Amino acid sequence: MASQGGSKKVIYAALAGNLLIAVTKFGAAGATGSSAMLSEAIHSVVDSGNQILMLYGIRRAAQPADDMHPFGYGMELYFWTFVVAVMIFAVGAGVSIYEGITHLTSTGHDLRDPLVNYLVLGFAAIFEGAAWIVAYREFKKMKGERSFFSEIRRSKDPTVFTVLFEDTAAMLGLIVAAGGIALSHALHMPALDAIASIVIGVILASIAALLAFESKGLLIGEAASRATQNGIRKIVGDTPGILATNELLTMHMGPQDILLNLSLDFDDGLSSQEVETAISVIERRIKAAHPEIRRVFVEAQSWRGHAADAEIAAGDATI
Repeated sequence: MASQGGSKKVIYAALAGNLLIAVTKFGAAGATGSSAMLSEAIHSVVDSGNQILMLYGIRRAAQPADDMHPFGYGMELYFWTFVVAVMIFAVGAGVSIYEGITHLTSTGHDLRDPLVNYLVLGFAAIFEGAAWIVAYREFKKMKGERSFFSEIRRSKDPTVFTVLFEDTAAMLGLIVAAGGIALSHALHMPALDAIASIVIGVILASIAALLAFESKGLLIGEAASRATQNGIRKIVGDTPGILATNELLTMHMGPQDILLNLSLDFDDGLSSQEVETAISVIERRIKAAHPEIRRVFVEAQSWRGHAADAEIAAGDATI
């Protein structure tokens, strides 16, 4: 729950920043006729919508399990993160590139009073920078000593790195927009403002592609971390009466919701009651050590039987 609280704080900070600057960007774009500024305004609107979608995803994911969804709704968060990636690509990047191409192919005219754009971009940089700092600090807590990209690959909570991606794209977009407006005004070349809009669209498309790739992995099911799996193996190995772990399967149903399936070879000398006791002990110890593991299913099977089943399954897969 602490992770979810941190995620909401990051999203609310980003949403407040985007709403504060979206209207001013549209006003500046209308006053000056800047294509890059219009792209930035659209970018802020898309980001605001994305944050609302992520908050909705968090609320949906928190629903308790029911008969139709016995493993809960945790993966809804991954679905809505994927929707966010599609929105960034289709709306943010698509409209920015279209707007830039349209202005590039039309009869150019110098920007009107670009000072308005500079003021708006300055305020936007302050708000976006504040939101970025909040997102980065939360992400830094999560990553610990790991590198930036290894934490993105490891993380099963997409909300924090999604906002961080968006805010990074926003900061880069502001730099590009400011550069395009300044050069367009100084050199009397409106085409440079249009090119800046296209570059902003390319930045958004790149961020969207990276976010979609990460969301896809979560949607189709990712295993628990190697450290968690090793911890489970140690608990099982330290439990008397277990000869071997045939199979250990894990899958994230949500950021803090892991499904665990174990196939264990128990000592043939154990009675059925002793096997049941051993399973109960394993389940309690695993959940105590790893609270994110919500469900544990244990199958009692000899390693020979498991190997034979695996061989049959491998043969069926080749047909």
